[in-house]
Amino acid sequence: MYADVCIDVSIEKLDKPFSYRIPERLSGTICVGSRVRIPFGAGNTEKKGYVTALRDEVAYDPDKVKDILGLVEGSMGAEDRSFEIAGFIKNTYGGTLSQALKAVIPAKAKAKPVEIKTLVRKMDKEQLLALAADANRKKQTGKENLIRALIENERIPSTWISGKLRVSGSTVNNLIKNGAAYYETSSEYRKPTAAEIERKNVSLNDEQARIVDAIDADIEEGGAGTFLIHGVTGSGKTEVYLRLAEKCVLLGRQVIFLIPEIALTYQTLARFYSKFGDRVSVFNSTMSVSERYDQCERAKNGDIDIIIGPRSALFTPFPNIGLIIMDEEHESSYKSESTPKYHAREVAKKLCEMTGATFVMGSATPSIESYSAAINGEITLFKMNERATGTGLPQTKVVDLRAELSDGNRSMFSRALKTCMDEALEKGEQIMLFLNRRGFSGQVSCRECGKVIMCPHCEVPMSLHTGSKLVCHYCGEITEKPALCPSCGSKYLAAIKAGTEQVEERVLKMYPGVRVLRMDKDTTAAKGSYDKILSSFSNGEAQILIGTQMIVKGHDFPNVTVVGILAADLSLGVPDYRASERTFQLLAQACGRAGRGDKPGISIIQTYQPEHYAVKCAAAQDYEAFYEEEIAYREAAGYPPCMHMLCIQLFGPDQKKTANLAHELSDVIKSKGRFRLLGPAPANIMKVKDYYRFVLYAKATDLDTLFEIRSISEEYFNEADMGQMFVQFDQDPMNQI
Repeated sequence: MYADVCIDVSIEKLDKPFSYRIPERLSGTICVGSRVRIPFGAGNTEKKGYVTALRDEVAYDPDKVKDILGLVEGSMGAEDRSFEIAGFIKNTYGGTLSQALKAVIPAKAKAKPVEIKTLVRKMDKEQLLALAADANRKKQTGKENLIRALIENERIPSTWISGKLRVSGSTVNNLIKNGAAYYETSSEYRKPTAAEIERKNVSLNDEQARIVDAIDADIEEGGAGTFLIHGVTGSGKTEVYLRLAEKCVLLGRQVIFLIPEIALTYQTLARFYSKFGDRVSVFNSTMSVSERYDQCERAKNGDIDIIIGPRSALFTPFPNIGLIIMDEEHESSYKSESTPKYHAREVAKKLCEMTGATFVMGSATPSIESYSAAINGEITLFKMNERATGTGLPQTKVVDLRAELSDGNRSMFSRALKTCMDEALEKGEQIMLFLNRRGFSGQVSCRECGKVIMCPHCEVPMSLHTGSKLVCHYCGEITEKPALCPSCGSKYLAAIKAGTEQVEERVLKMYPGVRVLRMDKDTTAAKGSYDKILSSFSNGEAQILIGTQMIVKGHDFPNVTVVGILAADLSLGVPDYRASERTFQLLAQACGRAGRGDKPGISIIQTYQPEHYAVKCAAAQDYEAFYEEEIAYREAAGYPPCMHMLCIQLFGPDQKKTANLAHELSDVIKSKGRFRLLGPAPANIMKVKDYYRFVLYAKATDLDTLFEIRSISEEYFNEADMGQMFVQFDQDPMNQI
């Protein structure tokens, strides 16, 4: 037998299967998807790869075929379906098959099941009573307690023995040696814990029922339909998802529920767990390798029906997928930031085509791409215009910070926001403060010469953190804040712009004794920190929650009546054609966190650009008005979804060589046809981790043209002397680098 092996190297010219002989000792143990060790090249360098096919013969001299060295220990094989999905990702987004396989294999390594040991009574009770009396005479308290526990319980978990009874292993072994008991060993898969919430019987309103009935029909027929639910914040989209999942499970099929942020896992899992129990599980990057492996095994074995997680959960090896739900479908985190730069939305569509599953997307602020497809009839659109509770959307007030400053208010809190916070705290209500930043404060600059302290390895300002530490948020460089300006020697160095830590400090000074929680990337680094912060706030253990983007994405806190947006227009200054869209989405989502219970809510948007259409439409919660403005801009400028875009990103340690390579590639592409190219030009951040970055953009009305440009580029790079330079392709880029 022979095996075709895709070698685990990110080199385009090696992106093809190589044939190897399966030695007799490995016969029957290697299958499609196995990860193997193989000798490669003239020097027989050991490499790793995936088996993509098995065959009885090869097309050339069998004597020249090398033997597979062995299996990669602890490795998990790829599912057959993974290869088709990996091929789709490679062909659509570029990169190599090996890179695509790494992306679609959810658990990279095997893990041993958890061993469960139970002490089982062997002697009868009379014999044990005699042993207990003997232990009492010898003052062997631990032994006596264990024996009496065995008299009362025929089976005792080992964790109970070492925990509650606090009996040593030697004492247990002594009992086993005397024939009083024996250990029974079993194994089980690791299961993530779930905080079950009290679930009330909810009746669907007319909007919800209409949507559930329509999509249920597609699930039952296996129609592989694609649906977009555009529902205002608090309209009850999650209840619709629960009913659809229930229908799918009753039909014996499985559900993948995608969320954009790990921070959303807590409430989502709690709601699903209250309905489906431990038939639902989670999959995300905060879990250990063993935990991720076990969830894959549970999925394959039919032990779970529903998986919840970010984009990697899409590749859970369910045998019979019936429904994929993408909540908050507009979020940019559904786009992979590493090669291959796939978008979970498009891969989910492909997976549904392959399996006959139904694809449901939902958002209060849909992406322009999805809404455009719905308007054009490519997918089915449903609207939910009212909040499920019957309460109205929160009142929203836009505060012009320019007027605040001219009136002498230099605080980060406008007078309107301060008044609302005072009233909410007096009533025992909760407050959320959103800032689109993190860290103690922003960049450090000299008040005399204006010089900004930059990272020595990246062309970005360093941020000041607690303890006078300067941190680069790109490469992780940490250094002390200098006493004097490195450029002119001035002592007037100061940080500008507020971060979440500084907001927290100001709030605690304004309201001493009020419990405040902060949620950003710094406070959620530890495992379980997301759930801990959110559950504390949900349980009323804090009155104010301060955070970055992760606090405004889909959370439901009924006692939150005030939402303050401290720096509404920071994201408008980002050099990205999606800047207005992202600003609108953030502001609309943030405003929607207020007044989700029985009490009315108010949102305060603080901005220096109150006249911008993204700000005005977000305040009015008017998605259609925003869409009309934005799509007109996209049409005029030729941006997605009106045109397709391909970003070719070149990286290299030598600025001149990398720039030259970019210009040569541009000339080659133009010589092959009349293609529309922008650049090459330095990336927005030209240098990161000592690598210079240049970009070219191609625009086309059809994807085939972009595929042709990418093919020309790949051919060129295969022949070029790349040295330490490398390239990435980004199809319809979510953001510029």
